[in-house]
Amino acid sequence: MLTRRHFLHTSAALFSTAIPASLLTSPAAAQSNWDAWDARITPANYDPATSNPWGLHPRLLPTRVEANDGLNPGDIHVDAVARYLYHVGTDGTAMRYGVAIARGNLYEPGTYVVRRKAKWPKWTPTAAMIKRDPVKYGEFADGVPGGPTNPLGSRALYLFVGNRDTYLRIHGTPNPRSIGGRASSGCVRMVMAHVNELYDQVSTGSTTFLYPADGHVSATS
Repeated sequence: MLTRRHFLHTSAALFSTAIPASLLTSPAAAQSNWDAWDARITPANYDPATSNPWGLHPRLLPTRVEANDGLNPGDIHVDAVARYLYHVGTDGTAMRYGVAIARGNLYEPGTYVVRRKAKWPKWTPTAAMIKRDPVKYGEFADGVPGGPTNPLGSRALYLFVGNRDTYLRIHGTPNPRSIGGRASSGCVRMVMAHVNELYDQVSTGSTTFLYPADGHVSATS
């Protein structure tokens, strides 16, 4: 059994970043745009220790915390109650980030594996999303190319069970004000600058635990 008490607050912190408005990019947008897009989602004079232009609650800002013994380095733990994602390091600590989780029963607790990582990915709504809300999602059935307003944001970690893609992601969002709430159709959302940092630290094959949102924290598949 794992609980949120595995993670004890410490003083080191990194903070949120701004995401300027922009138009959707062309499907032909090349990889050469990635650096420019990364710059667009990072405000001028960005200081990770002090910048918080989106007004996130301080508890949702990235923070270095102490991890209890027995947790595997590289693993990700998502506390759906507190809206925290923890990435366990090799030195007995973890980085904690504020996140948004799925609305209502769309949240799917369980144990997953990161099988794929992508920068500035294309987003395509699932068949279930289109069926559930054809007015909202139907026009995007052919997908939305990567870019600063793409719903998957700047980075995405793709969660699998075995070799099966669950269509659940940990990803950036062009709507950082949703962080701390229940907003998505199943995925775990992060501020884009935060997910960029996480992305560089996560290896494919890493285990991800999404804990229930009912106040009880466990690791089940």
